[in-house]
Amino acid sequence: MPQLNDKSNRKARSLGSRPVATRRKTRAAKDPTQGLQVTNPNAAAIDIGCAEHWVAVPPGRIKEAVRKFGCCTAELESLADWLVECRVDTVVLEATGNYWMVLYDLLEERQLRPVVVNPRYAKNMSGKKGDIPDCQWMQRLHSYGLFANSFRPSEPLRALRTYLRQRESLVAAAGQCIQHMQKALTEMNVQLANVISDISGETGLRIIDAILAGERDPKRLAQLKDWRIRATQHAIARALEGHFKTEQLFVLEQARLSYAHFQEQILQCEERIQQQMRAIEDRLPESSKPVAHGVQALSPEAQTGAPRGQAATAPFNLQRELRRIVGVDLTAIAGIGALTAQVVISEVGTDMKPWPSEKHFASWLGLCPDHRISGGKVLARSTRPVVNRARHALRMSAYTLEHSHSALGAKYRRLKRKLGAPKAIVAMAHHLARLIYRMIKFGQEYIDKGKEAYEAKYREQRLRWLEKQAKELNLKLVAA
Repeated sequence: MPQLNDKSNRKARSLGSRPVATRRKTRAAKDPTQGLQVTNPNAAAIDIGCAEHWVAVPPGRIKEAVRKFGCCTAELESLADWLVECRVDTVVLEATGNYWMVLYDLLEERQLRPVVVNPRYAKNMSGKKGDIPDCQWMQRLHSYGLFANSFRPSEPLRALRTYLRQRESLVAAAGQCIQHMQKALTEMNVQLANVISDISGETGLRIIDAILAGERDPKRLAQLKDWRIRATQHAIARALEGHFKTEQLFVLEQARLSYAHFQEQILQCEERIQQQMRAIEDRLPESSKPVAHGVQALSPEAQTGAPRGQAATAPFNLQRELRRIVGVDLTAIAGIGALTAQVVISEVGTDMKPWPSEKHFASWLGLCPDHRISGGKVLARSTRPVVNRARHALRMSAYTLEHSHSALGAKYRRLKRKLGAPKAIVAMAHHLARLIYRMIKFGQEYIDKGKEAYEAKYREQRLRWLEKQAKELNLKLVAA
């Protein structure tokens, strides 16, 4: 047995252990997939990149089980052909940026059943990182069925969603142009925003266009006001006495041209949205459709749902189209307007099969508590940070229930007094999501019973609870 020196012996004695000269043996890492049953024997995986894709197929199908492909269209076609050659019937890929979308559509056309997963879940692996180990590990996990497919609506609804997101971007860009015009006017001390509520209205744009055309007389500019403006011409003329600068006039002109350009693009986007909504499949029951024979033809105003004199400017009835697409009227819910319903339908679709219950639907939207429990103790209850336009739209709808005389408005005010505004908004958005899920899945119309019915029902529940508490304490509840 080898002898240790005095220093090693003293150190070993100080630790209270026997001197040992041999090294500790390292244990081999245990296979985390040991004992799992293969559910997808023909599974493949793709590690998505901006310039190249690494693809892994089941071992033994071909000599090279992992191959690299480029991102050009011809190379993506070769990738799909190679997967078909390897007898693959399902492919898992990460949702990396927007690089996966074209590949997803191509695999879907080849009927290869693509499965999109969150990269945060796909990267939970130990060991050395890299493109090849990642795709091999994902292929192995997918063969055991450990990946859940992310939700994607049908192709017509995806097109509608693209148009709506583009409209949202254009509206935000137009809002920035209004801010730039406001800043240029303020730096020239033209206090137009102090006498009219919106400088992008008819009066504001008339005055701005006249200033850019060379008019500087405040009295003549004040004469351009609309009859609906409450401020007098004298007050407007005083606000328009500015210190005009050449550079700020140039900035104002650029912002005005950009605003007009974005408004034109918004109109074009609206036309595409209307065309796409008309092309979506009809889900309205036959009994609810208007009878074609024996009924007098409706006027243009009745067909569009617009008041008399506005049929030419509003030929598209959004509420009627939404009811035709969904089968029920979502706008019957207090706080849900036509635009909100349009956003929600474009994000979640008209089929609730991807979510087994309304609880799954609310969890997908991030509108339920995300309990983080350790040792039987709840450490946090906040909702998950989900980026979803439907979630944001439902939260805004819940916020508008503050002054509603409906049952939902009464519930929101009660929750606001009890929990505070932020939690009450999330709770009501959760309730709205449940209502939308039930209406779309079961085809039931929503009927609002009013705030009086809700308050009476809540009072009955409180009385029953108080009677139960009094009975447990051997007391009797007596009405005053």
